[in-house]
Amino acid sequence: LEKMTNRQGMLLKKKEECMKKIRELGSLPQEAFEKYQTPSLKQLFRKLEQCNTELKKYSHVNKKALDQFVNFSEQKEKLIKRQEELDRGYKSIMELMNVLELRKYEAIQLTFKQVSKNFSEVFQKLVPGGKATLVMKKGDVEGSQSQDEGEGSGESERGSGSQSSVPSVDQFTGVGIRVSFTGKQGEMREMQQLSGGQKSLVALALIFAIQKCDPAPFYLFDEIDQALDAQHRKAVSDMIMELAVHAQFITTTFRPELLESADKFYGVKFRNKVSHIDVITAEMAKDFVEDDTTHG
Repeated sequence: LEKMTNRQGMLLKKKEECMKKIRELGSLPQEAFEKYQTPSLKQLFRKLEQCNTELKKYSHVNKKALDQFVNFSEQKEKLIKRQEELDRGYKSIMELMNVLELRKYEAIQLTFKQVSKNFSEVFQKLVPGGKATLVMKKGDVEGSQSQDEGEGSGESERGSGSQSSVPSVDQFTGVGIRVSFTGKQGEMREMQQLSGGQKSLVALALIFAIQKCDPAPFYLFDEIDQALDAQHRKAVSDMIMELAVHAQFITTTFRPELLESADKFYGVKFRNKVSHIDVITAEMAKDFVEDDTTHG
């Protein structure tokens, strides 16, 4: 009886070990039960021995490969999600950059058109019968030949750019000026072809044009009429009077024309190596600029 009890204990222990192995093995498919239900126990052990012999051929294989594969697969999924987030962020940034680039392009075009229109109008007032235009200088973004854009070609450029891609402000390389003091289209000249007085008049026209577009609180002009003749000095004086409604102009001059539009006069004299400034009347100012000694 004692032997039978001991044998029973051993068999129960062995049963527990077998059950533990079965649990570790996991559930088997139905085909496995059907396949291994018919063979005898001896045949199954022989099959097991063959499998173990076959497995010994792969003893050099990394037994942690499966765990590593699972770990790397999880990392791959995380990296894919991170890449998708970065792609969405990159797309949003590029869309914002395109919007800002388009706004810059439109702001430049709008400002150029306003200044160009003002420049033509101001120049015609300073030079009756004259003609002047601003030219937007453009270079090919890809580095080929450059071209000039006049006042009326901005809309077509914007339209074609919006259909293909966002227009870039890098294509703008500067602003050129073409003027004719006779009003004839065939006599349009650029700045380097003008005399000193003509350059001064064109520069003043551009300053006044910008002032109309983006006014400053005050302007300081130092002998801007030095190279101008009497007719053009009078035109500049009238223009300053017109613009002085919304801005303050401080000018220095040795010519009487600018005095006609002034509200207040100051005389500056250099005595004993020191400059002296005094408030004077209009009559004193006229005498001041006409005095050859003071002028000298």
